[in-house]
Amino acid sequence: MSEMSAMNRKLKQTVAETISKQVECVLNPFVLMNYNKNEKCHCLIREFTVLLGEPAAPRRAVTGLDRAKFRSILHNVFGMTDDMIMDGVFRTFDNDNDGFVGIKEWIEGLSVFLRGTLDEKIKYCFHVYDLNGDNYISREEMFHMLKNSLIRQPTEEDPDEGIKDLVEITLKKMDHDHDGRLSFGDFEKAVREENLLLEAFGTCLPDTTSIEIFEQRVFQEQLEP
Repeated sequence: MSEMSAMNRKLKQTVAETISKQVECVLNPFVLMNYNKNEKCHCLIREFTVLLGEPAAPRRAVTGLDRAKFRSILHNVFGMTDDMIMDGVFRTFDNDNDGFVGIKEWIEGLSVFLRGTLDEKIKYCFHVYDLNGDNYISREEMFHMLKNSLIRQPTEEDPDEGIKDLVEITLKKMDHDHDGRLSFGDFEKAVREENLLLEAFGTCLPDTTSIEIFEQRVFQEQLEP
């Protein structure tokens, strides 16, 4: 049993070293200032295997987190509730479009999700909001996302009309080339001019409290002797 545990530790260490060379773990510099990148990646790998619900046994391939399991994490850990947005976050993490979030995708995605730069977050949010992957956020996509995210008043006779008006106001504010849809260039320019527009179509990033709780659980508790 001790030999098996040693093999598991060696395997995780090797995986952590390999992945840490490929990705930048941009995580809380204050909490993690005494820990190197390998240690941070090791903690994220351990968390990944726990969430996956499978032991990281030697020579056993870990496929990844499927859509349902990933959405459960977004809801239970980060408090997300919008199905459409959660699907977009899953799609953004799943870089190779194989239907699973693997270890490398998990670490790369969390790097932006938790502690990304403004540039990284602009790209991330645009990708989440581009529901059909055509590199534009269309009127229809805006309508569906806003309809999902806004709280409707029971007294409204036709709430859809109010949402359509909001879409037109948003386009007027963000559609710089006036083609009736948002390109990445439109979105980036608008967000740089007004940072609050980063999550204009729904909450797709965690709040500060969720980030701190997650990082404390995953890093401090795992790395403390």
